[in-house]
Amino acid sequence: MKPWITCVIVATALVISCTHKSKGPAQPTATAHGTAIVESSGGKQVAGVGSPLDQPVVVQVNDKDNNPVPGAPVRFSGPAETVFTPAEGVTDSSGQFSTNIYLGGSSGRYRLTASTWDSSGKRIDVQLEEVALGYQQMLGHELNEEYCARCHDSESTALRVSNHDNLGANARPFTEGDPFNKLSDADLTDLIAHGGVALGRSAEMPPWGYTLTNSDIAALVSYIRAVSDPPYRTKGVVYVQK
Repeated sequence: MKPWITCVIVATALVISCTHKSKGPAQPTATAHGTAIVESSGGKQVAGVGSPLDQPVVVQVNDKDNNPVPGAPVRFSGPAETVFTPAEGVTDSSGQFSTNIYLGGSSGRYRLTASTWDSSGKRIDVQLEEVALGYQQMLGHELNEEYCARCHDSESTALRVSNHDNLGANARPFTEGDPFNKLSDADLTDLIAHGGVALGRSAEMPPWGYTLTNSDIAALVSYIRAVSDPPYRTKGVVYVQK
């Protein structure tokens, strides 16, 4: 067989392979419709770019009396490269629909939409936010877990006992943007490096300048800015584009 004929056969096989779409399992058929869709859980999570969220995102479809509606259609959508498993289906016996989410390859805030349709076909949406962290922000996230969360997070975990309630000062979680957004990057850096006393704040905030490098502290500042709610000094929120 001539070489060019072989190439044509191989190219044709590749095209057929790449354009073939698996039908996959049949989607359940909607048997009911609600008048509202709300978030039940899973919003405002943080993960690295291209990584799955720790918890599934759950929404609920309700009727006009705020009762859950089983069998109602739900579809998730979001920026490119965001993966929903599954992306659509119908609500369960509790009126809820759950999906696992992989964020895309760009860092930033992801605005996701969950939609349902009422009996007239009108689409009803609820929007959620998740945050994808880049490399420096992920480093800051890990440093936060190791050094900061014990005081700034009131919840204990299997690996960490919270010291939050033993403090005289109210150590705010970094997701609470209001107190941290009032500080410049330079002030935040000084606060971490030299402790609370440096800025006339609580002495319970220790100086970390002898423990963390300058790049570590910069990573922590970047992380704090990334998870801040409301966002830090932006003219409107900038979302990852579709």
